[in-house]
Amino acid sequence: MNIMGMGRITIGLYNSYDSTKFREPHRRAIARAGGLAMSFNMNLALIGFPFPEDLSTPLELAKWVAGTTSIGSHGDYFVDLAEKGRFHSFPYPSKGFPPQLGEAVLTTSKPNPKKAVNVRQVADMVSHGQSILLVFGLGPHGVPKAPSEIPKYNLDITGGSYSLETCTAVGSVTGALHALLYQ
Repeated sequence: MNIMGMGRITIGLYNSYDSTKFREPHRRAIARAGGLAMSFNMNLALIGFPFPEDLSTPLELAKWVAGTTSIGSHGDYFVDLAEKGRFHSFPYPSKGFPPQLGEAVLTTSKPNPKKAVNVRQVADMVSHGQSILLVFGLGPHGVPKAPSEIPKYNLDITGGSYSLETCTAVGSVTGALHALLYQ
């Protein structure tokens, strides 16, 4: 596979857990996603996370999160991502996800049949130069209705409408894409 013409993949964690207070589930999901992003050469974007206002740069955010977790080599993977410019934080989208992250693909157990794609189709997009943002909902109900309608594509990694816990879904999707792209 020629990686020179490949698009980039960004893991996008959409915070639908708690928008006012940074909690342990936020920390754990970020640390786990950071490890996956480093392992599979992907970027990480956090959407709608309630970080302290005095932390303004991605590196400051990464060091703050990493300082309190034992996951992902004690948060080192997350800090490495930030140092390499591969981590960013964004507010909740009003009309669309940040276009610089690529084409948004909602990961969901209930794909809209008109928007449904499989993992092979997503891998083909990337292998043909299209950058993508994989949108994962962090919280018991996933991405809320309005923002879940924004992406043009929906991906059910199980192919059978099985609902997966966020970190399990992130690992499944990123692992499957990596296997297809680098086999």
